[in-house]
Parts: sequence; C-alpha cells; structure tokens
Amino acid sequence: MNHQAKLRWGILGAARVNERLLPAIVEASNAELVAIASRRPGAAAETLKKYAPCHPGIHAYDDPDALLTNPDIQAVYLPMANGEHAEWALRAIAHRKHVLVEKPMALTVTDIDAIETAARRYKVTVMEGFMYRFHPQHARVMEILNSGLIGEIRSVRASYSFMMRPARMYRLAENVERGGGAMWDIGCYAIHSLGMFFDQMPLAVTAMAKFVESGADVSTSGILDYGDGRFAQFDFSFERARRCEYEIVGTQGGLKCHVVWQLPGDVPVISWWTEDGRQCEERLPASNHFNLEIEHFSDCVLRGKEPRLSLDDARGNCRIIVAALESAATGQLVKI
Repeated sequence: MNHQAKLRWGILGAARVNERLLPAIVEASNAELVAIASRRPGAAAETLKKYAPCHPGIHAYDDPDALLTNPDIQAVYLPMANGEHAEWALRAIAHRKHVLVEKPMALTVTDIDAIETAARRYKVTVMEGFMYRFHPQHARVMEILNSGLIGEIRSVRASYSFMMRPARMYRLAENVERGGGAMWDIGCYAIHSLGMFFDQMPLAVTAMAKFVESGADVSTSGILDYGDGRFAQFDFSFERARRCEYEIVGTQGGLKCHVVWQLPGDVPVISWWTEDGRQCEERLPASNHFNLEIEHFSDCVLRGKEPRLSLDDARGNCRIIVAALESAATGQLVKI
C-alpha cells in the first residue's frame, strides 16, 4: 500500500473544463499539480495564469510528450478532444501514468478494451471522468430509492440541454463517428445517469436525432428498454434552454433531481412525492463534485483501491451510446 500523502498530477490539454478541474487538483488535500501541457503554443501557460495565478512552480509545456516523460508526474487528467481520448490515454498508460479521462473515455468499446488491457499490463488505474457521480445528492437519491419510498422503479427520464453559444460551435465540427455532436458532449451524461437506476444493461434502444451538415447531432431523444415494461427516456440538445435533471417514477411515487450539473455554491434540491399524498422538497449542502472526483481518484491510486466508476461501467455506457447513434441514423430499433 502506498502511504504517500499526495498524488502528483499533470494535465494533458488546455481545454475549457480546466476552469473547474485545474483548481480541483490544486485544492485537493491529497493531490499536487506538477504540470500542464498543450500543443497550442502558450496555451498551457495562459491556462495556469488564468486558473492558478497564486501557485507558482507548476510547469507549462507546449509539448504533451514532455509532460508524459516527466518522472515526477504519477497521474494524468486528459481533457483533449473526444476523438483523441483513447489514443492519448494509451500513450499515458504506456508511460505508467494513472489516467483520469474526461468523458467519454473512448468512442468505441474496442478502444476501451485496449485501455483496460494496457492498464492491467502497466498496473495503473484508469477512470472515466463523470464528475457528477461524486456529488452527495446522488447518494441521497439512492438512499431514498433503497428505502422503498417510491416502490419499484418503472421509468426514468433524463434531460440535458443548453443553447449553443458561438464560441462552442467547434463541438459540431466533427461527425458523431469522430466524437462530434450533442451525444458525445452531453448525451453521454444523460445515458450514464439513467444507468444508476437499473441493475442491468438495457435490451434495446430506439432514438431520433437532428443532424447538421458535418454529421454531428444537435438534438437527440430516445428510449432504452430494460424489459418488463421498464423504460428510460433521454433527451438532450444544443438548441434548448438549459436543463440538467432526471426524474424517476415508481409504483408508489416519484423523485426528481432538479440540477445534476451543480456549481460549487449551488444548493442541491431533490423533491419526491408518494401515492398516499406525501410530498417533500429536500435542500442539501452545497458541494464541489470536481473536487470530490479528484480526491476520490487520488485516494484510489494512493491506497490501491478500485475507483467508483469501473471500466465495465465505461464500456457499458459506450455500448449504449453507439447503439443509440445507430438507431438515430437508421431509424430502426437496435438491440444491445
């Protein structure tokens, strides 16, 4: 067992998500940020200046390979473009770095299999970066569900959307096969969150989407069939007002998580109701799920523990996404 106090991190990419992740690494009690790298000249240094101005001594590289060959770095956070995640995760693993891969881990199940094989070979920990799962509000949701308050779960709905700003149009530059569009950006959250509430993979999926000229989807909706009349609905879009919620309906009531993407100062709200007329709105303490994600991953590496989100979890989510995209493209129900 490794009793080292802090895990030494590097960041591969100067993506916008560093606004949340870079401070999370800097602030975590069991993590230390050693370096950040970007292929865009000066971008790494500018990111440090913007998000960690009071932390001198962190290296900024204009070459990602320079970061991977730095022996002081033990773990890498990877927020590159979706289509590059698998390639750079495998590169980092080959340098014996533990890797937290920003969602989606990869665009194919085959790539996730390759990542798992490499991780076992080099004895490193790899996890997909679904930060929302580390917010305590979801543990409270599961506590309510496990109490039997709303009975047996029969349907779940997840809705994620926001109006695309001009600065984010790059998300539509690539087709879905190369990681572009709403599915790989926000749809993966919707499908992943639905998986919390059923103890099996869905049997089939049917989906519809609006595609733009590049082959990227801007809006997608669909239904997952979990058998025995249990269905999960998902909808997400770059052309609708902001939404990030899920709702669960059982045989005796229902429950709603009003905001899944919590900002650090937000007050989480969960509401539930029952068939016998009871209603409740619970307000929970604010929490930073990015910080909790970094602390969890660091703790897993330092103590030799398995991460909460397994590679099987990543593989299952990818399999559903690929099937949903096939259904949207063909207009056919696709078995999973």
